[in-house]
Amino acid sequence: MKSFNDYIIHKARDEPEKVVKARFNVQKSYEEQHLVFGWANVSARANGEKITDWQEDIIDIDELEKAVYRYVEFYGDGGELHERGGVATMIESMVFTKEKLKALGLPEDALADGWWIGFHVTDESVWEKVKDGTYSMFSIEGEAIREEVESNAE
Repeated sequence: MKSFNDYIIHKARDEPEKVVKARFNVQKSYEEQHLVFGWANVSARANGEKITDWQEDIIDIDELEKAVYRYVEFYGDGGELHERGGVATMIESMVFTKEKLKALGLPEDALADGWWIGFHVTDESVWEKVKDGTYSMFSIEGEAIREEVESNAE
């Protein structure tokens, strides 16, 4: 079975010492319903600045969008620490791009370019870890081909 990152191309920066890493924390949860929402990945900040993730990768919004559509179409399953699947079901998914923000009547800089998700956590032990803060962010999983890109930093 393919995972999310099977569908994207990671781009590693050539100057990792200038990398600013970001976490995408759980933004909202509904305790009684076992629902949790947040950013799964952000390609660029609302001002257009590219984001480099924890693995020092950059995912272009076009590649992210294609990968997300494939993932949602075929899987929509949430796992625990990339080791155990079937602990949550995707209930919300939206890739925000400048074009979609415009179509929604929002300014192009209203939100980051990225993937917003929501899950219904069906496993009680995993939900307890969400509630107590053990699991405080989302992480996308998979493998991809890395391509070196030059940094625009001077």
